[in-house]
Amino acid sequence: MNIVYLSNEYPLWAPGGVGTFLQTIGRALAAEGHMVTILGIGIDDKEVRLEDKGVQLVRLPRNKTIFPNFMYNARKLNKRLKKMHKDTAIDIIETAELGLAIISGSHPAKKVIRLHGGHHFFAESEKRGINWRKGRLEKISFATADAFIAVSNYVKEHTAKFLSYHGKPVEIINYPINTLLEIPQVDVDEDRILFAGTICEKKGVRQLIQGFKQVKEKYPQMKLDLYGRDWFFPDGSSYIEMLKQNFDASFFKDVTFHGTVEREMLNVKYAEAAFCVFPSHMETQGLVSLEAMLLEKPVIFSEYGPGPETIEHGVTGLLCDVYNPDDIAEKMMWCVENREEARQLGVAAREKVLKKYNLNAIVARNVDFYNTLKADGKIRG
Repeated sequence: MNIVYLSNEYPLWAPGGVGTFLQTIGRALAAEGHMVTILGIGIDDKEVRLEDKGVQLVRLPRNKTIFPNFMYNARKLNKRLKKMHKDTAIDIIETAELGLAIISGSHPAKKVIRLHGGHHFFAESEKRGINWRKGRLEKISFATADAFIAVSNYVKEHTAKFLSYHGKPVEIINYPINTLLEIPQVDVDEDRILFAGTICEKKGVRQLIQGFKQVKEKYPQMKLDLYGRDWFFPDGSSYIEMLKQNFDASFFKDVTFHGTVEREMLNVKYAEAAFCVFPSHMETQGLVSLEAMLLEKPVIFSEYGPGPETIEHGVTGLLCDVYNPDDIAEKMMWCVENREEARQLGVAAREKVLKKYNLNAIVARNVDFYNTLKADGKIRG
């Protein structure tokens, strides 16, 4: 099977949940003998090609013309897809919600949108209106698709409030996790709490820090480590700097913003932490929660959105009201005060991830779904 994923995200280029997913599924598909290409527009003047364990990475040159980016991107991507198809027939072209808006509907490959969380999906949680242009392009993209994959039931149902699936197939297939990963053999620091994700409002970082302040008042030895890139306001100002302006400087001696780190290092940091907190306001599935759960960490996640699909409260983790710092603080202090019970949550969490998010099983489900999209019901691998 020849599969092309349209994306500018990939861990070798830029951090992000979509890129992590593409690397995980791409490597697994390539290991089974499928052709996998990640195709996107880059930031360099020349085309960049890389290879990652069988996955071909192609970033086309950035726009240096007078034409708008969407026109330039459409021309470059369609031209390359046409050439790739001529060389070796493409079976599947997959992208996120908006991606098919600039792809020719006449291309013979079957076109799939995977619901990672598009413009309409996140507009509500970010309390902003729909940008007319992005909204229109997303509708065009949905009309172009042959089928959809939702990474959770929540993202399927929530997206349907704003966009039509046009009666086309919609399959719920969770993100796969690299369940072959072993837990790093490190010492656990019982005083260390971990967050991973973009440092921004929609990830609940402000409420997390407000809640951690309450934890520090009762347990002054506790420390909070945050891993992820900073977010910037339209005027260019830093979200991290905004946070620091709202607390005493002394408070941040035990709150550390580490920026982005390599995946292997992040896995070590997960393993070293006592527990993890991901109070995101809106998620499609919550990949970082699953990553931490796989490494046997107690996880505090959102009681909203896909939270109840991911964690059974009190059994495989804890759910909290992400808009309420008091509730986040209460769940963190429970983990501090009930070390053994929290550890058992982590053990149960790993068992659930190994069973429900098994890499090989989910890759097989993706391949089966791709196969159903062919007119004869079969794609030759």
